[in-house]
Amino acid sequence: MREYEKIETLWMRNTDGSKHLKPDCWRNETVEFLKDNVWEWTEKVDGTNVSVVWDGHSVSFHGRTEKAQMPVELVNRLNVLFGGEENAQMFEQMFGEREVILYGEGYGRKIQNGGAYKSDGVDFILFDLFIAGNYQSRASVESCAEAFGIEAVPVVGWGTLDEAVSFVLRHPMSRLGTHEHEMEGLVCRPVVELRDRCDHRVIVKIKWNDIKHLPEEPYNP
Repeated sequence: MREYEKIETLWMRNTDGSKHLKPDCWRNETVEFLKDNVWEWTEKVDGTNVSVVWDGHSVSFHGRTEKAQMPVELVNRLNVLFGGEENAQMFEQMFGEREVILYGEGYGRKIQNGGAYKSDGVDFILFDLFIAGNYQSRASVESCAEAFGIEAVPVVGWGTLDEAVSFVLRHPMSRLGTHEHEMEGLVCRPVVELRDRCDHRVIVKIKWNDIKHLPEEPYNP
């Protein structure tokens, strides 16, 4: 099973003991080069990574790594969403015998801070679709989510990475659940799927807890 690629932060951490992120000390030169381009921002969900794998004949569920254990309640929910003959026919209809991975987040009560999203159970939300060695477009992610009757992580906006940092510094409210809790942060990717010279996917996360030490908005890099 192909593990989901780790999403890096924008910047390196300070070695002065604070461990704070250092603005403009970029982790990846490609991200720095592209920072003023338009990026798509989606809400970062505080849950547990889940892969729904269709191997062309059957479906299986996995955590971020092979050793990861998923809560029983979440496995039961995944079986409702993706198990059974009706869903197998849906996978066949949409993807045939191609191997497909639906990457998403399991969230809800007792999963990280998931009780703020859903206090009366657990659920799955889709954030990436991987087919034939390639991550698919946002339109494909949304079409897949609609077909299976599930949610896709909400697009919060578009803009440069500096603008994304400014947005997160305002500590906006989540677009999920009751909307009564703050957003954990953003996951940002170029509007066109890209990889760097080391063949790493160009994608970053901006978490409020990582940048809350920065001066209040407006953020001036």
